[in-house]
Amino acid sequence: MAALIDVILPVFLVIGFGYIAVWKGYFSDAGVDGLMKFTQGFAIPCLLFRAISTLDLEQNFDVALLGSYYISAFACFVVGLLGARYIFARDWEDSVAIGFCCLFANSLLLGLPITERAYGISALEANYAIIAIHSPFCYAVGITAMEIVRNRGGSIATLPGKVLNAMFHNALIVGISLGFVVNLGGIPLPAVLTDAVDLMVRAALPAALFGLGGVLYRYRPEGDMRTILFVVAVSLILQPLLVWGLARAVDLSDAALRSAILTSAMAPGINAYVFANMYGKARRVAASSVLMATGLSILTVWLWLAVLP
Repeated sequence: MAALIDVILPVFLVIGFGYIAVWKGYFSDAGVDGLMKFTQGFAIPCLLFRAISTLDLEQNFDVALLGSYYISAFACFVVGLLGARYIFARDWEDSVAIGFCCLFANSLLLGLPITERAYGISALEANYAIIAIHSPFCYAVGITAMEIVRNRGGSIATLPGKVLNAMFHNALIVGISLGFVVNLGGIPLPAVLTDAVDLMVRAALPAALFGLGGVLYRYRPEGDMRTILFVVAVSLILQPLLVWGLARAVDLSDAALRSAILTSAMAPGINAYVFANMYGKARRVAASSVLMATGLSILTVWLWLAVLP
């Protein structure tokens, strides 16, 4: 329990600093918008680029591992989308953004350090296998669904072009794609460039978390609490339970099972808000779900650690 608090509490403090700074007037709404634009458009894409470009892609990608995780994640996206539409009567675009919150777990900021603290650095291979395709998969699902609902009544023939156009105008997908190009192409990068990118990388997560704190103040959970609790329940309870069932069905190894469960048991990542902010839909639900689920995940992850082999 102490290890979990050591990992998660600093995250809360940075978010809290941003919340208080906006609340007390030390940081303006325009400043929050600028900071989030910096993190979404530049710093986080640099982070993803460096992670993918240096990742060992020759490691064994376990089909059972990835299937257990991503089938469960997609199922939660569908549950979130349909629940938002038919239980909470949100419009279709809001429903897609809420479904994305249920899909996108915080595999990087929380999943990696918690797995490492619980099982050691050697246990992270399966985590990296999941993370390597996490953002492309989730954004492909989310953007495709959003373009479908926005294209209602339009020509289906234009849909693939719209999806690809939206994806490759997303700085996060561009960062990931360039990372794969460098990695697979064996392209050497000059040290001066990687050092500059690394400076951006070091700013990415703290700046994004501070900005999220300001966003949370702007989009306080006023009138959306039932929807937020629904997202939290799908993210923290349903998704890891589905992964557990599928992983047991395919006889996943203990090491892979731990990584899959702990990753799926994480709260929605900051990209849940990034996606909602991209389309201007369900931003209050996304921001508040990230905060509330991150706090509650201290208890749920502790329970999973007690259950896992």
